[in-house]
Amino acid sequence: MKLNYRRTVLVGLAFLSICAFWQLYDNVVPLVLKYTFGVSDTLAGAIMAMDNVLALFLLPFFGMLSDKSNTSIGRRMPYILGGTAAAVILMNLVPLAANNRSLPLFMGVLALLLIAMGTYRSPAVALMPDVTPKPLRSKSNAVINLMGALGGVFTLGVTGVLVKKSVGETPADYTLLFLAVAGLMVLCVTVLFFTIREKKLAEETAQTETQAESITAKDTQAVSTQSSKGWAALAPDMRKSLLLILASVFLWFMGYNAVTSAFTKYAREMWGAELGTSSQYLLVATVGAVVSYLPVGFLATRFGRKRVIQGGILLLAACFASGVAFASISVSIYVMFALVGVAWAMINVNSYPMVVEISKSSDVGKFTGYYYTFSMAAQIATPILSGFLLDHVGYWTLFPYAAVMVALSFVTISLTKHGDSKPQPPQSKLEAFDVGDE
Repeated sequence: MKLNYRRTVLVGLAFLSICAFWQLYDNVVPLVLKYTFGVSDTLAGAIMAMDNVLALFLLPFFGMLSDKSNTSIGRRMPYILGGTAAAVILMNLVPLAANNRSLPLFMGVLALLLIAMGTYRSPAVALMPDVTPKPLRSKSNAVINLMGALGGVFTLGVTGVLVKKSVGETPADYTLLFLAVAGLMVLCVTVLFFTIREKKLAEETAQTETQAESITAKDTQAVSTQSSKGWAALAPDMRKSLLLILASVFLWFMGYNAVTSAFTKYAREMWGAELGTSSQYLLVATVGAVVSYLPVGFLATRFGRKRVIQGGILLLAACFASGVAFASISVSIYVMFALVGVAWAMINVNSYPMVVEISKSSDVGKFTGYYYTFSMAAQIATPILSGFLLDHVGYWTLFPYAAVMVALSFVTISLTKHGDSKPQPPQSKLEAFDVGDE
């Protein structure tokens, strides 16, 4: 059984388009709120957390709804097509509302846009396992995540080219940038629809998959009864490890997301950097993460996931702590952000597999829900908390805050005793990119 790489790349186009959008959202919306509408950092942080609040409800609901759907073009495709179409229309109204200085229109469009994105994120992610046999999902996951990284790189790369700088009291114009990302989304989903026959491929995959799956001795200890599922199926020590892993996920997302959601404002306030410059720093971090996937995979194979995560935590905390040393734009900042990307890859590539390692194969979706509940909860809380500090203490607090949050996760992950099964050496180099299908 071999992975169809062409098919997997095409399926990954949906994830590429989603990541391109969220990179745009995280970069531009905070700047519009602050410099176009004069919204305080605390309130802006609360607004930036809206997408995660909505995701807590929308992602499970539409994921479950698509599971029960049955159309001539498949279960997931109607949501991907409809959600993308609505998002593309709405996102191009965002710069229109900003240029007209209409805050009520801007907030209304933004709310509808976030709902539109929430309708198809879960179905888009679920499409990959639908059309990929279980033994091949690790390789497939690697391709999907690399496609997502390309989406983020696209947005960061075109930002500096297409955004007109602010002049005096006139804020920057983001119209061309939104059009470019919208065009990419339309192109990706159009190619996906005409090249992937979801229903046929899903039926073929279901026929070829074997139902029997071996369970390791460690997993067997985690199961209390055959009928038990999810949390109820875990022995007490496994529950403790799961909670510690999830607490770690919460803490490092508190630190990392604080920087990614506020950095464009930080760079402008502390260094006088325009959006194009700050986007280049974030682009370096993204590229640093992408090129690190392969060596991180080899490190996890050799030393185990937990040790690699611990190393990533220490590196990420050190990078954020060093951020306060930069008083102006410097080449050294590029080095710091490249190391941030490496550190985040060490953490992010290995954390989700630790969660699903504890689960039974029939509960992977449920345990995935646990993972995203904690990661999204952090992304709801941290823009508000860090925004409050930016408002009432000073912008200098951003990097120390992030460093402390990340450092705390070292304690919780170090206490974890399960979920760290060392992977077998990869049969191909691509398997080292695996981000979590057990």
